[in-house]
Amino acid sequence: MNHLSSTPPALEPHVGCIARAMEIVGNKWTALILRDLAAGPRRFSALEKSVGNINPRTLSQRLDDLEIHGIISKAACSESPSRPEYCLTQKGQDLIPVLRQMAAWGDKYYASAS
Repeated sequence: MNHLSSTPPALEPHVGCIARAMEIVGNKWTALILRDLAAGPRRFSALEKSVGNINPRTLSQRLDDLEIHGIISKAACSESPSRPEYCLTQKGQDLIPVLRQMAAWGDKYYASAS
């Protein structure tokens, strides 16, 4: 019997693509921050409340990392004193389908496992 070995279809167009994406979205809290920013611009205090039990220092670090990678932008509101709002860039918006797929997978396999 002759067995043909078949290679499964590649998930990555180039080796390392998934690793690079995980450098950004693989950090704890990052996906939840992106989830909340998908609904629209948020201030730091609103993100702190909506994300959950995140340490303010950790939130600040995650926001800085996301801004450095061009996933979010920070804009000052026209208030006095000025308080910045964070919003997704186009690069960040491109992650929304990935988050939706993660949510669908979590719903399918773990929604009732609390």
